[in-house]
Amino acid sequence: MSDRQPRWTQTWIGGPRAAGVDLGYPGERLGLPEQGPGAVAGWGRRVGAVVVDWLLCTWAIAGGLLRVQGNDIGAVGLGVFAAEYVLLVGTIGMTLGMRLFGIRVAALDGKRPSFSSVLVRTLLLCLAVPALIWDRDRRGLHDRASRTVVVNL
Repeated sequence: MSDRQPRWTQTWIGGPRAAGVDLGYPGERLGLPEQGPGAVAGWGRRVGAVVVDWLLCTWAIAGGLLRVQGNDIGAVGLGVFAAEYVLLVGTIGMTLGMRLFGIRVAALDGKRPSFSSVLVRTLLLCLAVPALIWDRDRRGLHDRASRTVVVNL
């Protein structure tokens, strides 16, 4: 009974892997290693880095340094968050949260992304929804549009 075919519902509910299709590891199509430095970063590290950056920008900078209060703290925090991303990813390829979690943003050729790529990526990241739609290489729509990938240090 080991060569039993999956039910038709298992092939579309579980995705292609449930139907027995081998898609390779995340990043294989991009020529990246499976593990270690240069491999596609996992979801936990990426989410952790965004949370650290968001808290830093909203609470520490907008609330603490700039002393913004009330309903305005979210909008000012988002502006600081966007400025942090453009400045830090555009110059050193990572934010403070990314450095803490050992990841960085790279262009598909492995180099630092161009300034225009960083702007596009940051704008879409601030919209949130594009960052929540991923492909099999763990790239959100913001990564695909800017032709970048988040990799391990």
